[in-house]
Amino acid sequence: MKMSQLLGMVLAGLSALAYGVEQAGTAPVATSASLRLAAGEVDRQQLEKRLNSVSTLIEESSAAKQIEASGDARALEKRAKAREFYRSAQDAFNKGELASASQLLSQASMTMFEAVRVAAPEQVTAAKVKADFNTRLETVKALLAAHNRIASEKTSVPGTAETTRNIEKALAEANQLAAEGKYDEGRKVLDRAYLITKTAIASLRGGDTLVRSLHFATKEEEYRYEIDRNDTHQMLIQVLLSEKRAAADLDAMVKNYLEKARALRAQAEEAAGRKDFEAAIKLLEDSTSEVVRAIRNAGIYIPG
Repeated sequence: MKMSQLLGMVLAGLSALAYGVEQAGTAPVATSASLRLAAGEVDRQQLEKRLNSVSTLIEESSAAKQIEASGDARALEKRAKAREFYRSAQDAFNKGELASASQLLSQASMTMFEAVRVAAPEQVTAAKVKADFNTRLETVKALLAAHNRIASEKTSVPGTAETTRNIEKALAEANQLAAEGKYDEGRKVLDRAYLITKTAIASLRGGDTLVRSLHFATKEEEYRYEIDRNDTHQMLIQVLLSEKRAAADLDAMVKNYLEKARALRAQAEEAAGRKDFEAAIKLLEDSTSEVVRAIRNAGIYIPG
């Protein structure tokens, strides 16, 4: 198999992971079952199949062989990290923590893809980097359009105009970097915009009591949705604040909020273990609010 074909296969798999989110951003409220299935409820059988597929990708695939053949230290290090994510996903699956297992599997796949890119010949990766940038750019544009449509229907929700300006600013910055041939840097900007837009859409929909009551079949299903929302905000901490946290004072502030968030999430998981999903949902919402405070107090506005 040619390296370009291999990269295409891996990228297709990763794109499938994001499909549910993108559909959630464009589907009308009346069909929000797709959102809850993509974002919250995890099918155990499908997840088990993903475990097997990701294991094959990491250990036996052409991608794995390419990484080994390259001898590139960075690629080998990323593959080792992908293995760590996979082992954690397996442990979470065995404990019945399906939402966490699903997220960890996505991280394992993405990290393995990064390893493949490092190990691939430069002429192959250059084309893929550009293609990846363009794909992500179109995704963010589509999500922004969905965000603006939903926001126009919920004019009482504060901060939507500021969110739109921030995302549009990120798109302009990414396009400027692409024009300079800096696709990798531009992709990082787009990734941040993608997460912010995804969070904004979830906030607009999740904050509406009527929508929640109509479109969550059970409290357990709503709990799974809140788990995904909490995970997404935790990812935002890594993406948005990794450089800012170099400042000691700021890092201490962020850690303080995150410790509260982790404690609340642990309490939520304990409540869910007792089948008290109503209490678990409230605790998760409080946990996510602490993460939002950490990001806002670091000088970055996000909805939530």
